[in-house]
Amino acid sequence: MKIAIAQINTTVGDFIGNSNKIAEFWDQADNSGADMVVFPELALCGYPPRDLLLKKAFLRENEEALERLIKIGRKAVAVIGFASRNKNESGRPACNSAAVIQNGKIIATRHKSLLPTYDVFDEDRYFQPAKNIEPVEVLSKKIGITICEDIWNDDVFVHDRRYQHNPTKELAAAGTELLLNLSASPWSLGKEHSRHILLSQLSSKHELPVVYCNLVGGNDELVFDGGSQYYNKHGVLGANAKMFSEELLIVDTETIEPKSSNTEEDDAKIFNALSLGVKDYLHKCGFQSAVIGLSGGIDSAVTAAIAVKALGAENVRGVAMPSQYSSQGSLDDAENLAEALNIQYDVVPIEPVFEKLKSQLSDIFSGMTEDTTEENMQARIRGNILMSMSNKFGSLLLTTGNKSELAVGYCTLYGDMCGGLAVISDLPKTRVYSLAKWINREQEIIPNSTITKPPSAELRPGQVDQDSLPDYYTLDNILEEYVVNGKDTESIISLGHNPTTVKQIVKLINNNEYKRRQAAPGIKITSKAFGVGRRIPVAKHYI
Repeated sequence: MKIAIAQINTTVGDFIGNSNKIAEFWDQADNSGADMVVFPELALCGYPPRDLLLKKAFLRENEEALERLIKIGRKAVAVIGFASRNKNESGRPACNSAAVIQNGKIIATRHKSLLPTYDVFDEDRYFQPAKNIEPVEVLSKKIGITICEDIWNDDVFVHDRRYQHNPTKELAAAGTELLLNLSASPWSLGKEHSRHILLSQLSSKHELPVVYCNLVGGNDELVFDGGSQYYNKHGVLGANAKMFSEELLIVDTETIEPKSSNTEEDDAKIFNALSLGVKDYLHKCGFQSAVIGLSGGIDSAVTAAIAVKALGAENVRGVAMPSQYSSQGSLDDAENLAEALNIQYDVVPIEPVFEKLKSQLSDIFSGMTEDTTEENMQARIRGNILMSMSNKFGSLLLTTGNKSELAVGYCTLYGDMCGGLAVISDLPKTRVYSLAKWINREQEIIPNSTITKPPSAELRPGQVDQDSLPDYYTLDNILEEYVVNGKDTESIISLGHNPTTVKQIVKLINNNEYKRRQAAPGIKITSKAFGVGRRIPVAKHYI
């Protein structure tokens, strides 16, 4: 059998655009002589549609788009992910479905059985699970159709199982000869390795060839990496699609050759994921260009490099906003970075505005010493300048804070937190340094002095980050254990960390939830990011 795996990039709610893309890839599959073409989970409406699924009109338009799509006759059988209305009077409003289309007709529909409701997923809020799990007979084969999470409950791979039943096992027992998985699986570090192990073990255990079709592209905080694959019944990888780009992967199941899985280094994957996330977020929100504040520091440098890869240098504008506390070295680093990236570069000094603002408040603040209030004034002046440029030029402001700073609140509300997208907010500071060195692997783009100098907000004379924080290696290790691994204070201390430092960091993380609640959405690249996948109350008496 010749199977086409359509790894496509969809936009949530764009029924016309998504339908046209499905038609285009379906035509390509036909032209290649494919017997079947498989599309990702919810390909027709885009993923994740979230509360749009609660709108009856959204579900109706989704089904109408499917009806229009199938009227154009094509030879290849198509399996397309879409959201269908739950026909029962009780239960959730929709089903996460796959339509099997042959000769201009829907010959079968299958629904997702296992509905993830954890981290960034909230599918039990919207979808009614499948009641019956059985293969579809088409092209003289019994084909089992699963949707994303349906394969993530196999007892060989998943030891902490969330669900009572195993759709893959049930399909295998029903005589399935080929297993399809339509997926919208967001990427995080190491995810593709976990998938490879799961799919290999799944196919060999049940002696079933497996077609895995994953979504690609960015939607809000999530980046889908694609990486679609085919495994033969012995668990051998026979074909794999590229990561982070669209592709029609053609698989001839009779002439398969073993392939190796993706071995690209982590920093390359992170850079490509963030670039795709930025590109799709801007374009799907209607923006073509971005503005970034350039401090001469490493965070804004890495953010600018990502933006240039995503949007092109001609669509990125860097702005330096020096004060009396800014070093000449930082200003030089910002200018040299802009020159290396070939982006437009502006310098807007903030000292006159800062002095005027202090003067305006001098009577109110009379007799009080300067403190973080005056430091934050500078950050907010810069935020005002950047948002003004964003308004004037119709560009999206990219905020440049990293995960370490966001965790402990080392950032200013309505200041450096201003922006429409927090590009590196899921990158710990130590990973930012690693990524900067990767960006410079062939030539110096980010000035070496930016990488080697002590990090500083430069909001007061002689300031460095470590005046207020532990070293970033220690901070990031504790952050990983507390936020990502979910360990409590005592467990982290037992790993050998200083008790006072651990308690200080944990307290800072919890006390700054209110800042994170007001932060721009950030692109998720770790297994636990701040944002929709971590729901902590702001008003609380619990640490």
